[in-house]
Amino acid sequence: MKAVSIAEIKQELINLPPKKISELCLRLAKYKKENKELLSYLLFDAHDPRIFMENIKNEISGQFTELPKANWYLTKKSLRKILRSITKYSRHIGSSESAVEMLIYFCIQVKASGIPFQQNRVLSNLYNQQLKKINTLMESIHEDLRFDYKRQLEQLS
Repeated sequence: MKAVSIAEIKQELINLPPKKISELCLRLAKYKKENKELLSYLLFDAHDPRIFMENIKNEISGQFTELPKANWYLTKKSLRKILRSITKYSRHIGSSESAVEMLIYFCIQVKASGIPFQQNRVLSNLYNQQLKKINTLMESIHEDLRFDYKRQLEQLS
């Protein structure tokens, strides 16, 4: 079965009654956790992204407190898990500013955690990749915000 284009889906949704659209949304949310999370964000958290960002930062901080520091392999796996959740939440919010803010917060937490990540090549590369990603994302945001984020980024480098 071949999937139809977004334009065709949009056109079909315009023609459907609201009750049928809500049934389709519920059915879509039932089968995938990511769909349910996105729908939850859109319904309950999209009206105030700042509070949502603070909740994400609190969750990231909690994950950093549980970070296994004795084993490099487990540390790397945990950091990648945190980055996957940051990527997922960035897609939910849909703005480059929020992605930059979350990645900067991640890098600040890595430095503050006391992990000697410069001693391990894999962790050092992981950290440097996030700095590159931040620089790439900063090209698409407003000039004033870019200046503020660049100052924070200079402290991390």
